[in-house]
Amino acid sequence: MFSLIKTTCISILVYLSLFTLVAAETKKEIILQSTTSTQNSGLLDAILPIFEKDSGIKVHVVSVGTGQALKNARNGDGDVLLVHAKEAEEKFVKTGYGVERFDVMFNDFVILGPKNDPAKIKGDKDVTIALKKIAASKSVFISRGDDSGTHKKELKLWKAADLSPGKDQSWYRESGSGMGATLNIAVGMGGYVMSDRATWTAFKNKSDLGIKVEGDKRLFNQYGVILVNPAKHKNVKAKWGQAFIDWLIGPQGQATINRFKVNGKQLFFPNAN
Repeated sequence: MFSLIKTTCISILVYLSLFTLVAAETKKEIILQSTTSTQNSGLLDAILPIFEKDSGIKVHVVSVGTGQALKNARNGDGDVLLVHAKEAEEKFVKTGYGVERFDVMFNDFVILGPKNDPAKIKGDKDVTIALKKIAASKSVFISRGDDSGTHKKELKLWKAADLSPGKDQSWYRESGSGMGATLNIAVGMGGYVMSDRATWTAFKNKSDLGIKVEGDKRLFNQYGVILVNPAKHKNVKAKWGQAFIDWLIGPQGQATINRFKVNGKQLFFPNAN
């Protein structure tokens, strides 16, 4: 009798374990490695519930700088990337870690600074001239210094200005933090900083910080989406990850992005097609 009960209990436990395993395997969810601007601006909070309702696929967001998002995805920690550093994204695909890259949307970067504008850059149309003025006047500049898409773009612009500021120059500070924290430091120190426009628009602690330089075509900010390659990492939920990508670059996703506004301002402009 005891052996029969024991056998029955073992059978039930095996059944429950198998049921749990199957349920886990069939749970419709993906991990999205995404840049901080899509999170900080409120975009993901606005569009993901719509996708989840339409598809039944739950999206878990890991919001980090683009460099860290790419690193996480290379390690297999995620199913889809939504980031903004096109050269790094193309390298990610070329080296076999991503399946294919698609344009999703764009906006731009802006150079922000305090009201007194010690470097006198307000209204400059050439961003490299503005950066040269900041360096020449040794005005405080706060860099993210975190290998994010914004940081990558900033370094590219310094290079275009024939400058390479670093930690050995007291006026150039690296926060090593996300965009929101970096903006708070700039406000506190009365310094200049580069930000994506979406995060800046949604940012609440502006104080006397304001846009000083905008409109230079080199401040263009393109976002891309990539499926992590399941051939590299077997845990990638390719079917549901691709379903999210198809929705995002398709008519409904693009229309949803187009409708998203903060304080009446459109922050992202869909351009998948």
